[in-house]
Amino acid sequence: MDPLWHTKRQWIYESFIYLCGFLLFMEWLYPLRQITDTEYVSAFIIYSAFCFIISFLRVPWYIGSPLKMIGLAFVVDQLFMTEPFLSSSWLFAIKDQLRYNWDMIMGLRFDQITPFFRSILFLVLLWLMSYLLYYWFVVVKRIHFFVILTFVYVTVLDTFTVFDGKASVIRVFLISLIVMGVSSIMKELKDEEITVAHKRLFKGWMYPLVMFILGATILGYASPKLTSQWPDPVPFIQSATEGLDGSNEKVQKVGYGTNDEQLGGSFIQDNTLVFQVAAEEEHYWRIETKDFYTGKGWINAEEGRFQSFDPDEVLPIQTFNQENVETEKRTATVLMIDKASFTKLVYPYGIERVNQSGAMSYNVNATTNVIQPMRNGRTVRVGSYEIDYNQPSYSYQQLQQASEEDPLDIEEQYTQLPESLPNRVENLARNLVEEEDNRYDKAKAIEEHFATSAFRYDTEDVPVPEEEEDYVDQFLFDSQVGYCDNYSSSMVVMLRSVGIPARWAKGFTGGERIDSATGDDGKAYTIYEVKSENAHSWVEVYFPQIGWVPFEPTKGFGNHTEFYTDEIDEEEREEVTEELKEKLNEEEQEKPELQQLEEELSDEKEEETSGTLLRNRVLVFILIIAVVTSIALYVYRFPLMRMYYRRRFLRNPNASTFTDSYFFLMKVAAAKLKIKRNKGQTLREYAMEIDRYFQSNQMSRLTHQYERLLYNRNEQNLPWDEVTELWEDLINKTLS
Repeated sequence: MDPLWHTKRQWIYESFIYLCGFLLFMEWLYPLRQITDTEYVSAFIIYSAFCFIISFLRVPWYIGSPLKMIGLAFVVDQLFMTEPFLSSSWLFAIKDQLRYNWDMIMGLRFDQITPFFRSILFLVLLWLMSYLLYYWFVVVKRIHFFVILTFVYVTVLDTFTVFDGKASVIRVFLISLIVMGVSSIMKELKDEEITVAHKRLFKGWMYPLVMFILGATILGYASPKLTSQWPDPVPFIQSATEGLDGSNEKVQKVGYGTNDEQLGGSFIQDNTLVFQVAAEEEHYWRIETKDFYTGKGWINAEEGRFQSFDPDEVLPIQTFNQENVETEKRTATVLMIDKASFTKLVYPYGIERVNQSGAMSYNVNATTNVIQPMRNGRTVRVGSYEIDYNQPSYSYQQLQQASEEDPLDIEEQYTQLPESLPNRVENLARNLVEEEDNRYDKAKAIEEHFATSAFRYDTEDVPVPEEEEDYVDQFLFDSQVGYCDNYSSSMVVMLRSVGIPARWAKGFTGGERIDSATGDDGKAYTIYEVKSENAHSWVEVYFPQIGWVPFEPTKGFGNHTEFYTDEIDEEEREEVTEELKEKLNEEEQEKPELQQLEEELSDEKEEETSGTLLRNRVLVFILIIAVVTSIALYVYRFPLMRMYYRRRFLRNPNASTFTDSYFFLMKVAAAKLKIKRNKGQTLREYAMEIDRYFQSNQMSRLTHQYERLLYNRNEQNLPWDEVTELWEDLINKTLS
């Protein structure tokens, strides 16, 4: 009989040992969903199994490696890519991702590595582990080291993270005993050159081993156990390390929450889907407002009382005066996901009615603007509902001309500030608004202050104020790093410090567009997905006779509210049109100096045709240089013209240089981005097209300043530092 090592029995043994190694390795992957923000762990498990099978079958490397590479590409495609698999656009997208992340690695900016590249590195690690475990378990049969590592890994996670390792420890214990027992038996049979029949092997060796392991496991599980003999080390470690970097930081998960008494601290992203919505346009999705700033966060001075309404009744949430604000009737459908952690309704500005098929009423708090669905006297979670609302649009001119005489109750409630607020907060606010003569421009001045380079949007390394430290003061003057709560709270407090009523609103941003559909009414609707990471807070400013108007100070976010400019009178229209015509004529009449040089050189060549051969050669040489130079300068005409406009604009920012630079930016956008301004298209509409291309709001902000200059004709009140910075950023991105 052939030695047992080379028989079919040996192949079965190796398969069993390697399978146990794979099951142990799975215990390393299962906790990832809980202890990290890793999603789709099942995709990594399937790829691991694929690599383990290829390694065990001992497929030649020139076949196995391409197979694993194709599997890796397929997993990446399913997780991240939207282009057709292995198409040219797919390959270009992969190339761009790899180039970007390589630059980040070379620049030691490891925090900027994208999830795409991190996933690739993780998949490569799984690829390597499939070979290493095969080598450890099958080739050299050193399984004890990995078994010990697995026990240490599971117990450490169970002790220091939210992962519950009770079941995992039992599985590791069972698999480890089985694999070590079987390995010891087979090693003994091989060393002693013992040949045992198949039935005798299982009856005499394997059955007793399995029964012993099961008995030991059941006995250990059922036996009484001592309680913890030493305290949980996590609170001690947190307290010991708290404040080592100068701040007491807490890490939380992003999402909507009800307790805002203590703001600050870092958080981790959470892309859990909360609700889907079908709407004609993107909106803020409000949930509630808060009015009392404590110095650490927000509460409501009065909780207000809830009033019950039937589905067909108009809800009493009036954020604006419909007699003075233009509105358009709209309908939206909201589908709440089971994972939503709250029962309050989300709704857009101008909500009128909520329609829902079930027998339900709605409790509405006019003070906090909270809407709670009720059934049989209990708060319930709604699956889906339809909202009838009047979408508001605000006139710039109307806001600028609004009165600043507020009702007494509004002034008392929404200008509250704690006595402990440092004076430098009010001093900063007054410095920002001292040149503005109306409430809207004052609010915009404070809002635009947060768009400067001094502030940085980040969700990590965000400090929590010390006991004697004010939340807003810390953000404005110390850290200048934070997210929406920091920005919105600071703007509300600064507005209140200069006597402007303002309040803190919270809910969700518009979410991500995923599809479009046509409704039963024949209108086109866009489908949005709103996730926990879209939870947001913003600012509402009160304007007499108009109402509460949203403002968006958070860096990198755009205001979902519609604003418009009133039609100017005929005389102003003709004046503006004439100015634009003059500028267009000037641009058409301008000729590049290089073209003139080329013509002069051509004339010289014709005059010198009767000269000597040497002179002709010189002229030909000069002509070639001129042509090449002309072509080069034509190709690089926009960068060269940018240098000219930049130098002119930055040295002397005024109405003339701003206008010239603004129209040059439009000209470059038309040539480079292929975004041309259509006939009849307003500057604001054109700016929104540019912003959609760059996924920012810089062009809209620059256009807003240009419109201020155009209609107010007061260049002294413009924030020229911000204007020049916006123009320079946009022209650089357009030409990049």
